[in-house]
Amino acid sequence: MSTQTLTPTAASGATASNAATSHPDASGASPSAVRPQRVLVVGATGGTGRAAVARLAADGHAVTAFSRRASRLTDAAEGLGVNGLATIDGDATDSEAVQAAVAGQDAVVVTLGIAENPLRVRVLGPARTPIDIRSRGTQTVIDAMRAEGVRRLVVQSTFGVGATRDLLGVSDSLFFGLLLKPQIDDTERQEAAVRASGLDWTLVQPVHLSDGPEAAPFLSLDGTTREMKVSRASVARFLAEAVARPDTVGTSVTVSG
Repeated sequence: MSTQTLTPTAASGATASNAATSHPDASGASPSAVRPQRVLVVGATGGTGRAAVARLAADGHAVTAFSRRASRLTDAAEGLGVNGLATIDGDATDSEAVQAAVAGQDAVVVTLGIAENPLRVRVLGPARTPIDIRSRGTQTVIDAMRAEGVRRLVVQSTFGVGATRDLLGVSDSLFFGLLLKPQIDDTERQEAAVRASGLDWTLVQPVHLSDGPEAAPFLSLDGTTREMKVSRASVARFLAEAVARPDTVGTSVTVSG
């Protein structure tokens, strides 16, 4: 069976030599052809969320950052290279706050997660974030989008759930099953909610995340990976790209290095 891959659109300053090798995409999109949109990022202060805010702004979109402490990004905006960033402090499970943030947007990017030591979370539970933040927060976003008539939804999930559940190696299967089980179970519920949403959704499944530099990621539709590590900046690059790529609607895209 042939590998089902996607071609990343060229980033600003990118050259053909650093593009991932894969089949041509159906959209023909390029940054210069992307229509600026109003994009809400929910979970904007996590590692990938911050990178997504920066990437979306660099691509010319009007970005609103939503998280419990999104206003902290105002001081960091210059360092992120973001001009005119709007921020909203709010809880992703607060339906009124989320709907107010969703109103008037063209698209929503969800990067919810738990940024705590996974061993501590497994033994003691998370200290600051509900263990079901991915599913509850994403369902709250879905409900708000339906109410406000916003269609485009891009959600960061993780490789090894849903369509790629059976593609994990032995060590990752043990890691997911023993240490991350409550979080993985919640991510499964998150994906199920997205698939049942009736919206124009894309699920983005990165492999192990790192803090390395941005590079053109390897993208596939069948769970094929190139390396089992990818930088948050590279994932953010595709999250931003997917907002304007109709060829990814209704798909689960694996993102690897």
